[in-house]
Amino acid sequence: MTARANILGKLRAAAAQPVNSGDVGSYYQAATPTWSADDKLQRFVRAMRAVKTEVHLVHEADWPQRLAALLRDKGVRSLLLAPHTPHGQRAAQAITSLPDAPRLHAFDRPIDAWKAELFHNIDAGFTTTRAAIAETGSLIVWPDAQEPRTMSLVPPIHFALAHAERLHANFHEAIAREGWAASGMPSNALLISGPSKTSDIQQTLAYGAHGPRELVLLLVVPDGTDIAAVEATL
Repeated sequence: MTARANILGKLRAAAAQPVNSGDVGSYYQAATPTWSADDKLQRFVRAMRAVKTEVHLVHEADWPQRLAALLRDKGVRSLLLAPHTPHGQRAAQAITSLPDAPRLHAFDRPIDAWKAELFHNIDAGFTTTRAAIAETGSLIVWPDAQEPRTMSLVPPIHFALAHAERLHANFHEAIAREGWAASGMPSNALLISGPSKTSDIQQTLAYGAHGPRELVLLLVVPDGTDIAAVEATL
């Protein structure tokens, strides 16, 4: 038997075996860490920063101003966002108050109608996220008609908004608690763990090869959280 036939035989045999969803649930129930909210927050931030994600802890009332300040500091001249979403409206309001504010763009036309502008003239994109995973330091991005996946994959800088209250221990917990099976999924659900990177060429790590070279995360923590105290533990 060839190696190919052996591999295919094992795959077919595995596919023929019935899956007991109760066994899967029991396995992950036992395997999922019982981390506190503080534990998950610390693990998540450390994991993201370890792969060059720029993480900013913010309160709900403060994140639009922080976003505007970061855009100014990074010299962003044009930003792609979803102006008809609540977070897009808040972001736009804060950004337009800046001197020399970046030009704001919406993904409101077919990509073929403005592909050259999108790929060459948009400095950054701003999106929200569905949830996040502490174990792997990953954001779950849930594209839709207002925020297609292009917004987080094409511009050189991706600004993302996430809430610590939707931070899950692992992938299985995220799927279960977010109700993916019941609510249905988009055509593309994205897991993002840091900016785009590759080491294909001479095993030299390079950023921005297949997507954004920078990932900037605004992580909203509960209002009572002492951000300086949390940062001191990281």
